[in-house]
Parts: sequence; C-alpha cells; structure tokens
Amino acid sequence: MQQNDQVAESSHKRYDDVVRRHFPGNVTGFEQDSDTHYTFFCENRVTMQVNIITDAIIRFRYSVDGEFDPDFSYALNPSFTPPATTVTFEETETAFLIGTPKLHCTISKHRLLLRIYDHEGTLLCEDDTGFYLRESILQGITEVKVTKKAPLGKMFFGLGDKPSLEFNLRGKAFENWCTDTFGYEADTDPIYRAIPFYYALYKNNAYGIFLDNTYRTRFSFDRQGNEVSSFSAAGGDINYYFIYGPTLPQVATRYAQLTGTPELPPLWALGYHQCRWSYYPESRVREVTEGFRARQIPCDVIYLDIDYMDAFRCFTWDKERFPQPEKMVKDLAQQGYKTVVIIDPGILIDKNYHVYQSGTEHDVFCRRDDGKLMRASVWPPECVFPDFTNPNVRTWWGNLYQNFYQQTGISGFWNDMNEPAIFEVKHKTFPDHVRHHYDGHPCHHAKAHNVYGMQMSRATYEGLQLLAPHKRPFVISRATYAGGQRFACCWTGDNNATWQHLQIANLQCQRMSISGFSFIGSDIGGFAGISNGELFVRWLQMGVFHLFYRTHSMGANADISAYHPDQKPITDREPWVFGEPYTSVAKTAIELRYRLLPYLYTAFRQYCQTGEPVIKPLAFYDQTDVTACKRKIEFIAGNHILVRPVIKPAKNTVKTYLPRGNWYHYHTGVLYKGGKKYKIEAPLHQIPFFVKEGAVIPHYPVMQYVGEQQPDEITLLVYFLNGTEESCLYEDEGENKSYKEGNFALHTFATEGTQTGFTLLHTIKGNYQPPYNKYKIIFHGLPFTPSHCTVNGQPANLQRATLHTKPVYEVITMPGFEAIVLR
Repeated sequence: MQQNDQVAESSHKRYDDVVRRHFPGNVTGFEQDSDTHYTFFCENRVTMQVNIITDAIIRFRYSVDGEFDPDFSYALNPSFTPPATTVTFEETETAFLIGTPKLHCTISKHRLLLRIYDHEGTLLCEDDTGFYLRESILQGITEVKVTKKAPLGKMFFGLGDKPSLEFNLRGKAFENWCTDTFGYEADTDPIYRAIPFYYALYKNNAYGIFLDNTYRTRFSFDRQGNEVSSFSAAGGDINYYFIYGPTLPQVATRYAQLTGTPELPPLWALGYHQCRWSYYPESRVREVTEGFRARQIPCDVIYLDIDYMDAFRCFTWDKERFPQPEKMVKDLAQQGYKTVVIIDPGILIDKNYHVYQSGTEHDVFCRRDDGKLMRASVWPPECVFPDFTNPNVRTWWGNLYQNFYQQTGISGFWNDMNEPAIFEVKHKTFPDHVRHHYDGHPCHHAKAHNVYGMQMSRATYEGLQLLAPHKRPFVISRATYAGGQRFACCWTGDNNATWQHLQIANLQCQRMSISGFSFIGSDIGGFAGISNGELFVRWLQMGVFHLFYRTHSMGANADISAYHPDQKPITDREPWVFGEPYTSVAKTAIELRYRLLPYLYTAFRQYCQTGEPVIKPLAFYDQTDVTACKRKIEFIAGNHILVRPVIKPAKNTVKTYLPRGNWYHYHTGVLYKGGKKYKIEAPLHQIPFFVKEGAVIPHYPVMQYVGEQQPDEITLLVYFLNGTEESCLYEDEGENKSYKEGNFALHTFATEGTQTGFTLLHTIKGNYQPPYNKYKIIFHGLPFTPSHCTVNGQPANLQRATLHTKPVYEVITMPGFEAIVLR
C-alpha cells in the first residue's frame, strides 16, 4: 500500500465493511494530450486531468486508479464551441505551470495541490488539502471531495434556490438533492433544485466553481470557522470547472457559455399568470377569467392544477368537471387567455389507461435492480415513472402532448412533482438502486436523481418543439439541475404566506438568477397558509420585476383549522379577494408590469444572448463597494433599474442603499446621489424603485393581455446624466421564431448630457416593423430649461409638464428618428 493511501479495516472483515481513503501521492509523470489537455500521474495511481476550456475557464478531473468514466454531461451546452486560446506549459523542480492570457495555474508535484493566479500574479484560489476520496467494498465510492482555503473576507454567492436569509453563504453548508419540501422554512436544506455552482469574491477578484457531479453534493463555506471551504459528492468523479471573472457578471456570462441559456419565450409568458390548486369545474375557471376582464386587471395566463384530470391520469380530462375542454380553451383564447396545465411524471397503473398501455408496450418505465417496475404512490394510489434519461423515452413522452398542444390548444405545460417525489414520508423519492439508462451510461438513481426533473422538462420542451416547430415552447419545471435553464423556467416551490417567506423569495430569486436561471419567480402571496391584503400586494409589487410573474395558492386545500371559527380565512389569491384598497393596489402593480414589458423583454433577450442575469444583487453592480456587497434586500433588474421591495408589514417608509452613480426615483423624479443610504417613502400603492441616470426606459400602454391591441404609440422615459450612457429596446413578433431569421428590431439609444445640452441618438438593427408609428419621449432631470429642440436636425415641438413638482419635457416623434437635441 502506498504511503499516501490510508486504509481502515475492521477486525471483523466477514461482517463489516472495509473503508479506503485516497489522497494524491507524489507526481511521477505527465502526458500532454493536446495543447489544452494534460494528465498528471501520481505514484499511487491517483490521476488528474487538466483541460483548458478557454483562457478564463479550466476544468479539473480526478481518478484514484487512472481510469475515467466516459466524458458525458447533461449540464453542458452542446452548442458551445470553445474559442482557441494560447496555452503555456512549464515544469519546475516542484511544480508544473500552466498559463493562459488570463490565468496561471501551478500544480504541486506533492499531492497535486493547486494554486490559481490571475495574469498579474494575484492569488485567486488555493487548495487546502486538495482532493480526497473515500470508498468501501460494500458501498463503493461514498465521498469525493476537494478542500480549498477560504481566507477571512472571502464571500460566497449562488448555489441556486437555497432559502438562506443571508445572501453571503459564508459560515454555512448546503446539500444538493432535489427534494419535495412543502412549506419549507428559512435554511431548510435541501429543497427542490440542484445547482452545484457558486461564486467567490475576494479583494475585488471574482471566480466561480461549477462541480458537474449529479450525485448528492455538499458545499461548505467555512462552516467550521477554520478558513476552509469544500465541495464533495456521494459518488462519481470530482469534475469541476474554475471560471474566472474578474467581475461577478463576467463569471455569470462564462458559466452561461458552459451550461447554456434558454431561447426567447413567447412574450405572453412575461405577462401576469393566475394559478390555484385547483380551479374547477369549468364554471369556476370562467368565473375567475371573467373576473379579471370585468375589473380590467391584466392577465395573460390561467392554470389548471391536478384536479382537471380524470383521477390524476396525466393527459386526460375529468369529463364531469370539464365536459368540453377544447371549447373552453378556445373561448378563453378569444378572451386573451393562454391555458397552462400541470403534468406530473407519475403514471397511474391502469391497464385501461392509454398512457400506461403505451408506456408498457414501449418499456419506458423505471425498474429496480431486480428488473421489477419502480412502483410508488403519488397523487394516484400506485404509479410507475418514465425514465427520462433514455432518449427514446423522451421522444415517447414528447409525443404524448400532441392532443393537448395541437388539438385542444393548451399553450404551456407545468411539470411538477419531478424531483421525483413520491408519497413516502422518510425518503420522499426513489431508492438509490433504481436503474436508469442515462443516455447510454447505465447507472443507479443515486446518480440520476438530480437530473430526473431536468430531463423531464427537456422531454417536454423538445416534444413541443417537434409538434409545433414555428412556436416558442413554454415549460415550467419544479426540479432541475445546472443547464436546465435551456428547457424550462422555474419557481421557488411550495412556500408559505408569511412575511419571512416574502424575504426568502426575494433572496431565492436573486440567487437563482445568478445561478443561471433568470426565468424565475415565486408563488406570489404564498402557496400555503392564510395571506392578507398587505402581504399579497407587497409580494405582487416585488414580483413585477421577476420574469416569472405568477400568483399561486393551495386554495381550499389549505389547513385552516388553527383559525378562529368566527373568522373567514381567505385562501384564494385572485387580486380582488382582499377588497379595497388592496384590489386597486394590486391592479396598479400588475399594470406597472405590463408597462415595463418592453424593458423586461429586452433584459430577457440580453440574458439569452450573453447569460447576464436579469435580476442580481448590488454586488453584481459594483463589487468594489463594500456596502453594496453586503446588501441583500435591494436588487438590480435589467441594466438600469434598482428595486427596493417592502418586505415587512406596516411600513410606509424604508431605508435603502444606492450604489455609485445617480439614481432617479421612478415615481417622484427626485435625483439621489449614489454611495449613500436614504429613508424613502413607501406608501402601500407603490414599490420604491430607481432608474439609473442616462437610462432610456421603454413603456407600453397598459393592455389586458399581450396582443390585445396594436399600440400606435410607446413611451420612452429618458433620464439626464452629465456624461454618456447606452440603453436598448428589443422587439419582435412575440410568439414565433422568425426573429432567428432577422425579423426583430434592436434599438440602441445613446444619451449624452452636459449642463447646457442633451442629445439622444437612436439606431436600429433588424427587419421587424413595430406596429406603432410614434414615440412619446419624456425627458427627466434636465439641469437647464431647454429653449430649442430638434429631431433629425428639424425643429420640433417640446412640451413642458410636471412630475411631483419636477419639470419634465415631452416630444412626439416618429419611431425611426436618429437624433434629438435639446439646448
């Protein structure tokens, strides 16, 4: 046995297990397989592969016997082609040195310990004890681990949907194991998603670590207070990517290069969604949808939860509750509604049920080690479950949507219970020994568990693409893994109707967004429990800036036994159920969402193009600002809006911090200097938010649903700065894929201001012709009184108005203008 292997054996070998612990020994040699790929060998057979992906991304992979599993990943973006980069290699007496234009990596000849520096020689990341593996004869590999040094002051962010009330994860440890966690609380762990990716920020240098391992993983961020962080898995390889910034947004975009971004969703998907467990029968669905239109509260999407099905049989209808589903969906569409239905993975065992029949015929269901079907209770009393890691099964599953999607007219699908969840109190999911195809790399459920939901949403998404190639699919998934953003949006799961959960939702959505999933939201108002009008409207206001904007609740399924019998607890979440003043406030919030749709759609398009998160903490705006890095309530939405949600009851004022630059209060037009804290008015009918100086914020007129009318005018709010700034507006048809062939319009607005003048320049790329024929442009914050206005060099009429005692100036112009000058 080599000196660097440690073996612990029981004296009762016949009955007890033999545990082996492996560490790298001294390096005895290396191979250079290409200019970007190196393999290092230790005396005890421990082996490390180093692959230079780009000049800012390096992959590290370890083996204890020199053998590596086939190189396969569900997380990686299959369309990513790394650009060529220059790599240098040098061997010294004690180490190997690998360099790129941005990074320098030293690999110690003792135990393969790593140090990674930037090109100026600043130490970014350093191993502590480095790689370690534990295995036993009876259990196989039980832990693979890497430890790294975490000096005081290093901050950690990300890791997906963790419900921690602290944005900086330092001092905590977390697991990734997709788990059905109804009514979770602060620091409940694990919950629904497994995103093994985090950021580190230290002395103004940022990097990320992505551990591409689908087993149960664990991350510790100096949990023991010994200045050591670690990441580990309960099986498989240590296979991780070091992703350099040096800024946090650069880390985010490079992570997106690796794992991909979604395609643009239909524009209606960014509208308001109304959901409940459950809206039935058909008369109740019509009552709710008519309630929105009667009150003129905008809404685009209505949801049907599990009770639309025939005894929880997916892809069926309860004929008593919904006798004519196709007619109902068509009628709703004529009112401007898209219908979305829930689909679960659990398939009822019933020989007369067509999905079970077809699945049995095609052998699509998961099996145990002994070949028996994996059976368990979910909503139906006994279910079987498709193996979505099998490409043939994914194709089979995608075809099941044909009737709902093509004939009935369902617009989107909500994949739930796909952790996968089963109704078994202790374990809540499949046993580890259940077998999976894993795209030709057979494995147990211990490896496939965290990608099960992701592959279900993939099967749904790809099926919809094949059924209607011209349409943009809309899929929601509760469980997912890194890279799952390519297939579905997410929400934060079965939360509670409490003020603390409003705070949690704020942090979760920021955290998910910087973890690759910008298309994220929460169950507005809280899924479980009894809400109230103030909590509901404050949540609704915050949700305006989350890309997935959905209200959802348990409805009559909520437990109201703890409430006073004389009270009538409100379990519904329609915007009018709490009465006035809350109905009017809710309507105002939703109308604001529809006004801001072009801004949010533009931010979404930028996310799809670059991977830059749509919502992000202030640290992503200015990581050099110590105060900004510690803030967790405020967040940046898009590039030019800062939001300060109201997250506590009975608050008419809030304290907020504004980072560098100057910021205009959206509602009052007051200009605030950045780098300071302020006390801001926050009346019930308003959420405080601020616009960055120099920005151009596009607004649509309020509509009851996307496409209700073709506007003849849109509004541009233009904010003065002494300097220059750039903003964009992206537009396309909104539902088909013609934008991929150039049928889009990308407007770029450049602002330049001085104390005596202001210029707005406008350029357009793309072939799309918007329906409107004029802009109303409103200038805010001018430090001078303009006496002269020209549009494309021609004199134009400039009107003065007032916003909360502040002067603003309006000009109407054609959408193709090139320059507006104010003097």
